[in-house]
Amino acid sequence: MKKAIWSLLRFFGVAGIVQLCLKSGLKEDGWFRSFDARASIDANGKPIAWYCYTFIKFLGDRLTKEMTIFEYGAGNSTFWYAERVKNVHSVEHDKDWYEDLSKKIPQNVSIKYVDLVANQRGYIENIKENQIFYDIIIVDGRRRNDCVMFGIDYLTPKGVLILDNSEREDYIPAKKFLTEKGFKSLDFVGMPPSSAHNSQTSVYYRSENILGI
Repeated sequence: MKKAIWSLLRFFGVAGIVQLCLKSGLKEDGWFRSFDARASIDANGKPIAWYCYTFIKFLGDRLTKEMTIFEYGAGNSTFWYAERVKNVHSVEHDKDWYEDLSKKIPQNVSIKYVDLVANQRGYIENIKENQIFYDIIIVDGRRRNDCVMFGIDYLTPKGVLILDNSEREDYIPAKKFLTEKGFKSLDFVGMPPSSAHNSQTSVYYRSENILGI
């Protein structure tokens, strides 16, 4: 009976879809739940970074409570990082999104709103506001090329920079700049939560780095 059902499903070309829903890596990672919710969450409904799952797993095992992070662009990743590191500082250009996130952030997170239209340089240069160096800088907001080029001066000697959606041609200047500055790169490609397309995230690092690459 079971073989007959699967034969029928294969005949109609839907066997693979059914299998993915019943038992698969996507189901275990919570992709279907995130897709239905239109939010970056895991199988338990908890916030998760909006990277491809391979990078989430790679990075999650390497984060520690001694690390400090800066994000260009806040979101569910902010909460995911907050559970795993010492402090998270973010800058956000979307006022409504900022106000929503500000009501929920834990004590080890600070988010600053900067109007990108009125104060573009203020957004790019917000990273210098706390006058500290960061173990990880995430570039996942607006003006990414400018944020990369300005932000790397605020990395610790072993710090790394994460550039999301690095497959986009728009970010070639940032990638070239980092390579010329002596950074190596490691690319991760795959489906992220709630989206059906592949996306690439790249981590840029020096030989001695905090992630042990």
